[in-house]
Amino acid sequence: MDADAYKRQAAAGALDFVRPGMRVGLGTGSTAAHFVELLAERVRGGLGVVAVPTSEATRAQAARLGIPLTTLDEMPELDLTIDGADEVAPDLSLIKGGGGALLREKIVAAASARMVVIADQSKWVATLGRFPLPVEVVPFGVAATRRAVEAAAAEADAPGPAQLRRGKDGHPFVTDSGHFILDAALQRIPRPEVLAAKLAAIPGVVEHGLFIGLARAAIIAGPDGVDVVERR
Repeated sequence: MDADAYKRQAAAGALDFVRPGMRVGLGTGSTAAHFVELLAERVRGGLGVVAVPTSEATRAQAARLGIPLTTLDEMPELDLTIDGADEVAPDLSLIKGGGGALLREKIVAAASARMVVIADQSKWVATLGRFPLPVEVVPFGVAATRRAVEAAAAEADAPGPAQLRRGKDGHPFVTDSGHFILDAALQRIPRPEVLAAKLAAIPGVVEHGLFIGLARAAIIAGPDGVDVVERR
């Protein structure tokens, strides 16, 4: 089986967490897209849920597939969020934002009673950092913000360069909320909590891709099957 098949297995496992009447946050990315598709099949079969998407791409997919949608303004408390991750550590701290939706993903996850992460086994790591850490920033003063991000990472014992994310056209990538993203190639983040606090204190940083203490469970699929890891 290839990675995409494992992603779909993990997404299918997340359906066990969904109950009739739930308010569900829908994540963004290739693994979350599998979950949206599988959830839509259940909805067509009579499952009654309402969902809040974490990106315009997920909103379009869910609407096309017939999943009833709402917003956090209309429904500010959710029962469950199902989302993917770029890296998952054993304590279920995460790196997210490879798809550019980290701000909305974190807002939705924080509004949920429970967040469940779905991923293929390649995303499971001993220590976060091999995947470049996305940091969402305002466009104004982005060069100064980039220097501050690099300085903060070095102070947290995770030095490395931060690069402005660009699209295929060479222009800066713009998030659904109108921001830019810096991708910090840190290789290893030994103290995620320290780095998270330092990044949050930088003027110009809107949000960072370290998700700490949000995921309650992870569904990891690989050659040996599907494992459900619960956070202690």
